[in-house]
Amino acid sequence: MSATPAHIEAFFDTATATVTYVVFDAPGGRAAIIDPVLDYDPKAGRTHTGSAERVLDFVAAQKLTVDWILETHAHADHLSSARWLKERVGGRIAIGAHIRDVQHVFKKLFHLGADVPPDGSQFDHLFDDGETFAIGTLQAEAMFVPGHTPADMAYRVGDAVFVGDTLFMPDVGTARCDFPGGNAHTLFRSIRRLLTLPESTRLYMCHDYPPAGRTAHWQTTVGEQRRANIHVHDGIDEDAFVAMREARDRTLDMPTLILPAVQVNIRAGDMPAPEANGTRYLKIPLNAL
Repeated sequence: MSATPAHIEAFFDTATATVTYVVFDAPGGRAAIIDPVLDYDPKAGRTHTGSAERVLDFVAAQKLTVDWILETHAHADHLSSARWLKERVGGRIAIGAHIRDVQHVFKKLFHLGADVPPDGSQFDHLFDDGETFAIGTLQAEAMFVPGHTPADMAYRVGDAVFVGDTLFMPDVGTARCDFPGGNAHTLFRSIRRLLTLPESTRLYMCHDYPPAGRTAHWQTTVGEQRRANIHVHDGIDEDAFVAMREARDRTLDMPTLILPAVQVNIRAGDMPAPEANGTRYLKIPLNAL
């Protein structure tokens, strides 16, 4: 891991409670963008780029060269702006190699054609567990942390780890596991792997859903999670966690944007090709979930 501390800028999208990060080695240096958001109005079927433009403006102001656009997983709660950003600032779009498993499932659900092969080829790079890579002078590691989905990755850059949807802030807990391929036992083991890192390790959340009276926050530490996470603090064993997580998941509605989001995000943020009339269409499978 890099001895050089990473510079980290966070962008919170209030509509989806998603945090996008720009991680860079120095002003004027090299950068990675993590989990970028494409704004989407489900009532009108319209996309907007306000959230992505905030990231773009920061990259320009800091005179950064983007090496990577990193996805922690195929999100179900927001559409990715990875493709839109790549067209403007470059960078390689990357995700974990197990995205192929997710693509296989959702290719069937959406009855997608040959233009969406379930081989991960929509992405520029597929990370294996433990693979290392560089963000300029920063050394980073991809960590396979499945459970929320079968393809989740966390990205470790020095003493900072971008955990995706494995963990939330300590007073919120952990991510659901009832999506296809999700598994509460697997999530518990992935979380415990993260929580074996040094207690001072900074953990950066992909979302925050703050309780009443608290403003949104997205950074905590391994030590704080081990002491205070309401779902997985030290002393809670795997069976107790699984019983809690599965019972809680049975009470949850599907995310509002899961159907548009997943079919875009398994394409690395690309949209379906226009049909003969020049319009692009997303599919809504009826009575299938």
